[in-house]
Amino acid sequence: MSFALAQELGKKNPFDLPEEEALLNIVRTSAALSIAFEREFRQYDLTDASYNVLRILRGSGPSGKLCSQVGRELVAQGPDVTRLIDRLERKGLCERRRSTTDRRAIWVVITPSGLDLVNRLDEPVKALLKKALGHMSRKELELVSELLVKVRTPVCEQALAAAEASSSESPKVQPKANQ
Repeated sequence: MSFALAQELGKKNPFDLPEEEALLNIVRTSAALSIAFEREFRQYDLTDASYNVLRILRGSGPSGKLCSQVGRELVAQGPDVTRLIDRLERKGLCERRRSTTDRRAIWVVITPSGLDLVNRLDEPVKALLKKALGHMSRKELELVSELLVKVRTPVCEQALAAAEASSSESPKVQPKANQ
């Protein structure tokens, strides 16, 4: 591999492992791309995560989505989906609706204001994407996507297996000691 990242980071020697260099390249590139998008979203009092929620809700149509579905569909999944939706709801960009058939189920629906905002962001986001990645050919972009899926798949499969294993384990009940 090249020494470009090592030089950017001020390393005097090459990385010991190509895996380390690849991972740090992914992280560094993600951070660099995020800055430009965060700057754009900040103008609209949004974060990249709240923009992602609005896009998910726009795609779900007038019926909306269950809160849990929104959480699963986020690009960068995190535990604070409820707070994200709270903030968007306070701004009037989405609203919650309790299911009429299952009181535990809460649906989230984009409001007309939320739809207007996410629609207004379409062109600025496309322009940012072109600015950030427009220098690459379609074939290169497809290759980058394929390689990132190849990186992500085993990591996601391991995380899913670990989550399933921890949820299937029942707490061990200690027998009562004779007194």
